[in-house]
Amino acid sequence: MLYILICEDKPNSEALRQSVRPKHLAYLEPFDIRFAGPMLSPDNTTMIGSMIVIDATDQTAAETFAAGDPYRQSGLFEKVTIRGFKQIIPPAS
Repeated sequence: MLYILICEDKPNSEALRQSVRPKHLAYLEPFDIRFAGPMLSPDNTTMIGSMIVIDATDQTAAETFAAGDPYRQSGLFEKVTIRGFKQIIPPAS
């Protein structure tokens, strides 16, 4: 099942995000990430969070994945929302 993670950074945390980024990217590698990337500020100049779509067995697995993310463990995120996601477009194969 697909799960979408919306992870919102704490204010003024760009330096922390940049310092932890290599560990975060390495952490993602073994998982079935469908797509992911940073959310941007309204002027598109600053990363202010992350959006990840992961294929996980269930909500608990998605929550465990999120808890292990170095970004989350470093205290970068102010809020993390995890929801089941049904892909419609393009049709899932």
